[in-house]
Amino acid sequence: MSVFAEQLKTLRKKNSLTQKELAEKVGVKQNSYANWENGNREPNIEMLVRIADYFDVSLDYLLGGKMKNITEEFSLCLKN
Repeated sequence: MSVFAEQLKTLRKKNSLTQKELAEKVGVKQNSYANWENGNREPNIEMLVRIADYFDVSLDYLLGGKMKNITEEFSLCLKN
C-alpha cells in the first residue's frame, strides 16, 4: 500500500467517515475512492487538492510528508 493510501485511510478513520461518505464529500464515486485507499489507483491533482482542503492538511502531508498546520504556519509568516 502506498504512503498516500495509508494517509488517506488514516485521515478518513480519524474523522469517523465511511468510504462512501468521504467519496461524496470530495465528489467521486465510492468505487473510485476505494481504489485510491487500496492503492490500486491515484487521484488526479484536482482531487488531491480537494482531499487536502477537506481535511485541512497540506498536499505534502497527504503524499507522505509530516503533518503541518497550514493556518499556524501562515500566521507565523505574517508575524515575521
